[in-house]
Amino acid sequence: MTVAFFSGKRRRAAATIGAVSAGLLVLSACEKPTPLATVTVGTNSVSSEAACYNGGDAIKESEQQACLNKRGKTIKVSAEDRVRFGVDPEIADNGWTLFIDGQQAEQEPFKKTYRSIPASAFFASQTGKSSTKADISIVEAKNNKITGIWQFTLEKTS
Repeated sequence: MTVAFFSGKRRRAAATIGAVSAGLLVLSACEKPTPLATVTVGTNSVSSEAACYNGGDAIKESEQQACLNKRGKTIKVSAEDRVRFGVDPEIADNGWTLFIDGQQAEQEPFKKTYRSIPASAFFASQTGKSSTKADISIVEAKNNKITGIWQFTLEKTS
């Protein structure tokens, strides 16, 4: 003969508490997604989470170049297009700059969530020779330390 240790109400309450506890445990194991950056050309857009992100803390200097060399999502552009960059407010609050082919393209961080640049600016080289693609990095910096890198590739159409 079995003896009931709990009444029906207590069993249901215990089951509910157990289910809630299990749900909280599963949620705590999930990582918060990184902030997004988006590149738009005409009506086409690509968005991406960071190629390298350390939860808002500085990325080790030894890892930064490898992050800048990663390939990102590709979007096609013509020389007459305008390339629009958009970042989450969290990125804008810290400030962000653009790197072209792994080289810093501007000195001062930009603090707004949106900006627009002519596509032709990304394909002119210092040697006068034009290229057909440009790897663009959106780099977030907090207190002069790199905290996030988002990668995109602009591919020039003829």
